[in-house]
Amino acid sequence: MTHSLEQIEQKLSLLHNGSQMDTFHLYHGIELSYLILKSDKITLPHDAMGHILEINYCKAGRMGWKMNNGNTVYLGPGNYSLHTMDVCAHSVMTLPNGYYEGLTLFINLDVLSKDPPELLADTGITGEFLVRKFCKSGILPSFAGNAQTESIFSGFYEQPESFRSPYRKLKALELLLYLGKCNFTVNEHLADYQADQVEIIRNIHEQLTRHVDQHFTIESLAKQYLINPTTLKTVFKAVYGNSIAAHTREHRMEQAAKLLLETNDSISQIAQAVGYGNQSKFTAAFKEYFQVLPTEYRKHHHQA
Repeated sequence: MTHSLEQIEQKLSLLHNGSQMDTFHLYHGIELSYLILKSDKITLPHDAMGHILEINYCKAGRMGWKMNNGNTVYLGPGNYSLHTMDVCAHSVMTLPNGYYEGLTLFINLDVLSKDPPELLADTGITGEFLVRKFCKSGILPSFAGNAQTESIFSGFYEQPESFRSPYRKLKALELLLYLGKCNFTVNEHLADYQADQVEIIRNIHEQLTRHVDQHFTIESLAKQYLINPTTLKTVFKAVYGNSIAAHTREHRMEQAAKLLLETNDSISQIAQAVGYGNQSKFTAAFKEYFQVLPTEYRKHHHQA
């Protein structure tokens, strides 16, 4: 398993974009990697290892996996997924917002069955048990986080240096115990989305971000792309993490900030450029987003 992880780490290092992967040995057959990915799309081909279970947790950003049936599952902050590494051997990971931060536990299922950590020895949590419960028919089960899972995963982060190693080992076992005892319902699974739906949403996203000076309604976009308005809203939020209105507002504010720093355009001109016909409404929206007025933002950053 270590050799395979080293190959993935080397491929990430070749991206030269700030992506990184730091791996730590926890137990015989259990390793932990912290991931930071910066790209729109990442391919990390590796051997199809059906005996290795991957547990992924998203701390920040978003990431999607295209599954064998062509559908895509997206992980957002707090979400987690499980699959054996034959499912993802040649998969493409998409990062809708260009960023992902999280962790992955790699568990050798054969070792877990034959030589489990002492605390798991009499629990019945074996490699065979986990495969039966989560990995039937090559699926990629993914779940929305809750207070208990967040308590577990947050423990992998922000510990004093001398406490990090024991906390990682403790939380890995706590996670396996949680997965072993819980009965998951269909409602707890994250939905997966058809490839054609995701492609439509990406096209809509590109249109919105390229034309921040224009206003588009849900109804007009649904009619233009021949998609149900409810489906449009649902899939957009699944892919990009927030509503169309919130996402568009974020891009408008980021574009406005860029124009304030890179041009000498007036506040009125910038307001028009990012879709605000009323300067006072733009100023109020900008201050709500950045906590400073546009004039103060420009003055402060120019001085800096």
